[in-house]
Amino acid sequence: MDIKVGDILVMKKKHPVCGSERMRVLRVGADFRLCCEGCGRTVMTPRSKCEKNIKSVIGEEND
Repeated sequence: MDIKVGDILVMKKKHPVCGSERMRVLRVGADFRLCCEGCGRTVMTPRSKCEKNIKSVIGEEND
């Protein structure tokens, strides 16, 4: 998958804390660092596990 820093990932499962499905990519490598768009929490997850749970990728949104 072609995922870059700043992309928004729509996940298959909702975030357990706030229920948001959207995560912003902060770091890409063997692990992904994701920031929840709903509550702002960050999580580090292995790339293989994360790629299985992605429903769709939204390109970088310019504010």
